[in-house]
This record gives sequence, C-alpha cells and structure tokens, in this order.
Amino acid sequence: MSVARKRQVSTVLLAAVAIIFTLALCIYPKQGFEAGMSGLKVFWDVVFPSLLPFFILSELLLGLGVVRGFGVLLEPLMRPLFSVPGVGAFALSMGLAAGYPMDAVITARFRETKQCSRIEGERLLAFTNTADPLFMFGAVAVGMLKSPALGALIAVAHYVSAFLVGITFKLWGRKEERQERLRQLQDGGAEGNVSNDRLSPESHGSRHHIVVRAYQAMIDAREEDGRPFGKLLGNAVTESIATLFMICGFIVFFAVLIQILQLSGILAIAGIPVAFIYHFIGVKTSLVHPTLAGLLELDIGSAQAAAVSAPLLQKVAVISGIIAWSGLAVHAQVASVLTQTDIRMRPYFLARLLHAVLAAVLTVVLFKLGMGAPAWSMIRDVAPTLAAFAVSPTMPSFFAIAEHGLDLWLSFLAALVVLSLLISSMRQRRNPPYGSGGFGSSR
Repeated sequence: MSVARKRQVSTVLLAAVAIIFTLALCIYPKQGFEAGMSGLKVFWDVVFPSLLPFFILSELLLGLGVVRGFGVLLEPLMRPLFSVPGVGAFALSMGLAAGYPMDAVITARFRETKQCSRIEGERLLAFTNTADPLFMFGAVAVGMLKSPALGALIAVAHYVSAFLVGITFKLWGRKEERQERLRQLQDGGAEGNVSNDRLSPESHGSRHHIVVRAYQAMIDAREEDGRPFGKLLGNAVTESIATLFMICGFIVFFAVLIQILQLSGILAIAGIPVAFIYHFIGVKTSLVHPTLAGLLELDIGSAQAAAVSAPLLQKVAVISGIIAWSGLAVHAQVASVLTQTDIRMRPYFLARLLHAVLAAVLTVVLFKLGMGAPAWSMIRDVAPTLAAFAVSPTMPSFFAIAEHGLDLWLSFLAALVVLSLLISSMRQRRNPPYGSGGFGSSR
C-alpha cells in the first residue's frame, strides 16, 4: 500500500472514531460530564500544584544557564552510565520530583536548545519518565491499598526498573550515532555533536577544575540566551501555563473516553484476549478490566485494580506495571510536547513497555522476599517528610505539595552532583591533566 493510500485510510478511520465518540457523548451526556469533572478535579488538586513550580523553575534555570552548568558537573556520572549528556540528570531529578510529563518537557527544551542530540534525547526519555513518590506512597499505597509498606515496595521496583531501562537503552541508536559522526566528518564537522561539544571538558578547558568549567558554561549559556530577567520570567510563566492547560485537556479527554468505552461495552470486548492471557498465566481475570483502563489512564487503572477481588500480590504487580507504563493519556501528553522536535515516539513506547514488564516482575520478586516493610522503615528514617505526606489523612495544600516536590528535587539533585564530583575527582587523581605537575609536566 502506498504512503498516500495509507494516509487516506488513516484519515477515514480517525474521522469515523471521532464521529462515534461524538455520538456516544450525545447518548451519555451526564456520564461524560461527570467523568470530565473528575478528570478536572484530579488536574486541579494534584497535577497543577505539583507541576507548575517545576515548569517555571526549569524555564528560568535554562534561560539563566544554570542547567548547562549542572550539565558539566554531572557529565562524569551520566555519560558512562546512560550515554547521555550531564544535563540529563536535571531532567531525571525533575521527573522524579514532579512526575509525568516533566521529563518530556525538559528533554524537548534540551533538544530545542541543542543541548542533546536526537538519539540522546530518546535515551533520556526512556528512563526519566517516572512517577513522583508522593503519588505512589500517598495516592496508591495509602489511598488505594491502605498500606504504606506497599508504597515502598512499588517505588523501589519502579525506580530500579527505570534504572535498568536506562542501562539497556544506553545501546539505543549506536549505529545511527556512528553514521551521524561519519556524515559530520565528511561535511567538515561544521555542525558537530552539540551536546558533546558544549559539555565536554575540552569545551571549557580541560586543565580547569570541573566546578570552574561548570561556571564558565553557565556564563556562556546566559550570554547566548540574552533575554532580560523580566522577559525570561514572563516567558516562563506563559509557556508553563500553556503546557499545563494542554495536559489538563488530555486528562479530561481520557477520563471521558474511558467512561464512554466502559458504558458502550467496547472495553469488555477488548479484554477478551487479555483475559485469555491472564487465565493462562494464573492471574485473576477480575484484573482484566483495570489493566485495560490502566493502558489508557494510570490513575483510573490503579484505583480499579486496588478495588477488585484478587490476591494482593497480583493486584500490586498489576498496579506497578500500570504506573510504569504510565497510560496512553501520558503518552499523548509526551507526544504533544515533542511535536516541535525530531525526537521519535517509538523508542519511548518501547521503553515504557519494557519498564512495565520489569516493574511488575521486580514487584513480585521483592514482595516474595518481604522487602516492603524494611523499605518503608528505611524511607521513614531517610525521608520523614515524604513519609508524613504519604500517611496524611487529608489532601495536602497547593503550597505543601509544591514545597515537598521542591525539597525532593533539591535533595536528589544535590546527591547526584556530589556523586558526580566524587567520580570526577577520582578520575583526575588517576589521570592528572597535562601540566599539573605529574608526568609530562611542562615545568
């Protein structure tokens, strides 16, 4: 089938789906309205306060050059582990503290400002797309499963499996990278690998200490941006609000879509092959419906999985897989954010599938090893604020959620910087730079 023919078929199918969905809303107006209001409530109570401060801060830090400075500091950690530039640690920490789709927004900005290549952006999205701890400990563990220890279990499985996905995707696009370097050499190296050029030690003087190089990189980035702070702040607020309302639209749309699919019986029909697979591997078929709902939207799927009658281990494993998958609602948000870049969705989709499988398997293993209670005990000792938020009987306020997220981000980023500086220091001791007084000194 030709490309033009495929596009025509795709257009007809999408038009048919849109018409059917519109008719369904006319048939079920009350249920659609109630589902939309529930989605809007989730956005206003949880998503908006947890993401807005990070969206504004990320834009400010990018414009002020701070992110590029952190990129130089964190290059010794991120490059060997994941084959991504040091700025990737900024996306990782922001994604961990704020949750979906913060990592995609920052990665898209990195690509737009040429702080990473297309392949590096795809690798970065593969493992930085994580849920925030407050959702797993508070909403899922305490609110749905009534057990903080299970929150610790899900969180450990979630972040360990994300790390494994990052290590796996280190190999992603190696052949394309080699071809790109060859093309650049043939073209005379005019374009070059921007992320490597800007963040490598050579770009700011390999003889200088890494902190000095990071400072110089920050100054250079600020001069390149050039916007006055007032304009930078205005742009940050405007772009952040626009992105958040786009996310709000996706949340409301998918909440209504899931309700329509349930009422029309389409979800039950789609669940037949899933029920066969679950029956074959010994999983309760009552978890089929929550699984399908989770494929579309993680909050609804997780809540339904927690509420059905099934063995606790199976419920926790399915919820863990749903959170790692993150739902097509989040996938659509990510795709929308990436439209202005050349980063492809295919590796992101594959990474989410791998993350879901690994998270579910790790959850089963850790559950059987009895790791839930010890992990929760450790989290209470190391992060008492997070533990207090998780077991709070009331919904935290806007400012409490924002403050918690910022504290978590600063703590995680500081830990990454310290670890990267230690690695850099050990490397310098093993390989002192030319002219530093070791062998080959010019003195």
